[in-house]
Amino acid sequence: MRKTLIVAAVASLLPWASAKTYSRIKRVRAGKTYGEHEAVHVVVNKVGPFNNPTETYRYYSLPFCQSHSTEQEETEVAAFENLNLDVGVRGEKREAAIRHRHRFGESMVGDRRESSPYEVTFGDSVDWRLLCKTSLDTKQLEGFKKAIVNNYFFEMFVEDLPMWGYIGDVAEEDIIMNEVEGNGKVYLFPHLHFYLGYNNDKIVSAKVTTDMDRRVDITDTSRATEVQFSYSVEWFEDELEWKDRMTKYAESRFLPASFEIHWLSIINSFVLVLLLTAFLTIILLRVLKNDFSRYMELDDEAMDEEESGWKLIHGDVFRFPEFPTVFCAAVGTGTQLLVVTFCHLGLALTGIISTNRRGSILAGVVVLYSLLSFVGGYSAVKLYRQMNGKLWVRCILLTATLFPAPVAAVFMWVNSVALAHGSTSALPFTAILTVTALYGFICFPLTIVGGIMAKNYASPDFNAPTRTTKVAREIPTEIPWYRGRYFQVLIAGFLPFSAIYIELHYIFASMWGHQIYTLFGILLLAFILLVIVTSFITVALLYFQLAREDHRWWWASYINGGMTGLFIYVYSFYYYSHRSGMSGMLQGSFYFGYMAVVSFAFFLMLGSAAFQFSLIFVKYIYSRVKCD
Repeated sequence: MRKTLIVAAVASLLPWASAKTYSRIKRVRAGKTYGEHEAVHVVVNKVGPFNNPTETYRYYSLPFCQSHSTEQEETEVAAFENLNLDVGVRGEKREAAIRHRHRFGESMVGDRRESSPYEVTFGDSVDWRLLCKTSLDTKQLEGFKKAIVNNYFFEMFVEDLPMWGYIGDVAEEDIIMNEVEGNGKVYLFPHLHFYLGYNNDKIVSAKVTTDMDRRVDITDTSRATEVQFSYSVEWFEDELEWKDRMTKYAESRFLPASFEIHWLSIINSFVLVLLLTAFLTIILLRVLKNDFSRYMELDDEAMDEEESGWKLIHGDVFRFPEFPTVFCAAVGTGTQLLVVTFCHLGLALTGIISTNRRGSILAGVVVLYSLLSFVGGYSAVKLYRQMNGKLWVRCILLTATLFPAPVAAVFMWVNSVALAHGSTSALPFTAILTVTALYGFICFPLTIVGGIMAKNYASPDFNAPTRTTKVAREIPTEIPWYRGRYFQVLIAGFLPFSAIYIELHYIFASMWGHQIYTLFGILLLAFILLVIVTSFITVALLYFQLAREDHRWWWASYINGGMTGLFIYVYSFYYYSHRSGMSGMLQGSFYFGYMAVVSFAFFLMLGSAAFQFSLIFVKYIYSRVKCD
């Protein structure tokens, strides 16, 4: 049973898990080739407030047409007869359209795709076609009116190409507390016009628009209103290649116009980062060179008379930190997250993980974190053994739960809120079962395997260049404010954050908006520079800390490196209130809950990277001077 679950989970998530799955993904990436008059499936997905991208509901939670009217059925039969297609074939194709299988990533991002009654055939334009004629009662009209007043949009797909549009509009709007006051009119858009572009028998572009001339006034909901839903289709030849089909979404008018190409801003940030890194490197090397020269010239008696300096604490600098189990677990988890991030961005750049498919990025993170869990277990236990730790089993357990436990806590809260609101953002039971199986049968066991490998095969020698004294040296308490702990923490978080501030805005617009992020090469470069800058600044601050004879650098270097994560979370409050129109308990719970998880992940990653660089730096400088 356990083996079956593992194989099923991996095969359903990884495109490379089996030859059959790989072949299917390859065909999808190459694009489906359509024949003349072949049925094209229009898939409806969800509706929700435009400003709250996480607050989404099933498309048919509003009373849209789910089936054809009798008049429409007769029209379709005649149309298919004119196209020399058998009505039975049409029925088979429609039945195939009804069966839609959700991928794991789609379920995680709240997609609930369903079939639609739209009948579209490849290459056949339609001037106008009736979808259904229905009488909307008071309750249904209220539902539409509330959705329109709250700026609801809908989402559809054709060949995995998303299409967006608004359900209706408010004219002469004067909205107070989600109610239309004065002479405001609420209009429903019952007619949709599909623009479908093709290139070499493949659909490469899709867009839907609404018809203002066919809008229906539903301001008065006290009496039933008859509405005629219809659609039209326009096919055109597009020069766009299949592999570039997602590039048009950056130019879509439905999306905010602020998502322009930002190469100049990115280059500006990179230049500043490189200059800052070079400046810190030159300063630090010159200072260390002077220190080495001075300490080499002093004999032991003169050294004893030296009033201050980092060499004076050579007997305490390698004194292991408090709470070593927690510290090693944090370092191991951060190292694992670093490896996951680099692997994920690398796979996205090479195209192994499709960045165009909905939810593939999130699903890739879940799978890679599970498969690379042995990295966290190995790193944590190796460091713990070098610190002469005995409770290595406890270290493994803490490593396995340090990050997943907060994620599970946040998930239980936001999923409960989504269920209470009836939102599609609530993860379905099958997806929850898949994630649980991944953690229980892959993530947790691999963490244990990594820990056991470190215990049995990794060297337990710390190889400190100096001996640690039995009694700790007293730490000076009178220091200037600019060399104090709080000022260091502020500098350690602010400088790296300022290096990624511009790119962070676009990442937020993609995560918490309707943007499609495609610049993964730039993102990888920005992340590498972030790690480098964070590490260099942490090392520079560490030097000043050792120079004032404070040997408690272990936790300090880790926290200094991770402070950028806190700045990211603080920025999320600014983005929520000043850069987005998000509101409501559901959207707020998802936003602040998952941003806390992301910020915590950055804290662990950057803290671990900063500590690793700091450890190399401390070992290097103390190995260059003569110490008893």
